[in-house]
Amino acid sequence: MKILVTGGAGFIGSHLVDALVERGHDVVVYDSLEYQVHEGRVPDYLNPGATLIVGDIRDRDKLKKVIVDESIEIIFHEASLVGVGQSMYEIERYVAANTWGTAVLLDILATEKHKVKKIIVASSMSIYGEGAYRCKNCGDVYPKMRKREQMEKREWEMRCPVCGEVVEPIPTSEEKPLHPTSIYAISKKDQEEMVLVFGEAYGIPAVALRYFNVYGTRQALSNPYTGVIAIFSSRLLNGKPPVIFEDGNQSRDFIHVKDIVKANLLAMEKDEANGEVFNVGTGRRITIMEVAETLIKELGMDIEPLIEGRFRAGDIRHCYADISKIKEKLGFVPEVPLEKGIREILPWIRSSMPEDRFERAKKELEEKGLIV
Repeated sequence: MKILVTGGAGFIGSHLVDALVERGHDVVVYDSLEYQVHEGRVPDYLNPGATLIVGDIRDRDKLKKVIVDESIEIIFHEASLVGVGQSMYEIERYVAANTWGTAVLLDILATEKHKVKKIIVASSMSIYGEGAYRCKNCGDVYPKMRKREQMEKREWEMRCPVCGEVVEPIPTSEEKPLHPTSIYAISKKDQEEMVLVFGEAYGIPAVALRYFNVYGTRQALSNPYTGVIAIFSSRLLNGKPPVIFEDGNQSRDFIHVKDIVKANLLAMEKDEANGEVFNVGTGRRITIMEVAETLIKELGMDIEPLIEGRFRAGDIRHCYADISKIKEKLGFVPEVPLEKGIREILPWIRSSMPEDRFERAKKELEEKGLIV
């Protein structure tokens, strides 16, 4: 198959490219080599068996040439700017890259002759906003973002939107209402919905995969807007404590990039995926404090996490995946638990020489009033 991976030089995209090349597919990587991630260089891990075309997803002429001239049959749309906090003050840049970029891609497919048979879009758990919860009085509830007044009182846990009681997190299914709490999340919701609506209208099978918190090798450790495991690793390698907002008991679902790749391949290969949305997580809830402590232990360091006791705009309290749908329809079962995954990436973490840019990013958020 002739396959295009937008954002294929990035963290997740490059692992997907490896798997596709290994399976004998003819792969084209289309990537802007975003400076914040790649620092002006073609990554040395990029698979030599793939063809790299450097270009902006919004460059219609260049992207059209790739899709049409290369006779692309499958598109994995991974290209996206990533960063909840940064998206709240670089709004135009995030919406342009994510929403407009996807619009350009789909416009080409709508107006040009092509051979595309399927498109798989990388969506995000961030589009849920808060996860699902259970109230002892009201049953399953879906509270929206915590109010600033609550956060200023340092009352971190979610409350029932009906009776006001503190609620317990439960697995979040694909049926949960979407209440994105950041510009980044809104742009990912745009990407997902645009691709699915387009696919339905034009009869091109489309699939949306809602990634939960992905980690693994090749994640840009010097990028302070990337995943928390990469950010914590960068701090520790520079002899500094991981900085934790709120009280450290907020929780997420951490999934290894190998399992993300596995889900993408299933979405491509199985007709049962067509027109569907799937959570891609582990179904396991892990606190941010547990992540910090696991990294410190595995790196053999004597450093205590620094609990800020403050709150960043756009952050949620709890969200972890209900993966029953992707298990049933696609046969997906995650294989890499967090502890094993961290041990696997330790050699790469230790061999990296990341610059710790967290304090600069934190200062930018403070200056914008986005840390309470």
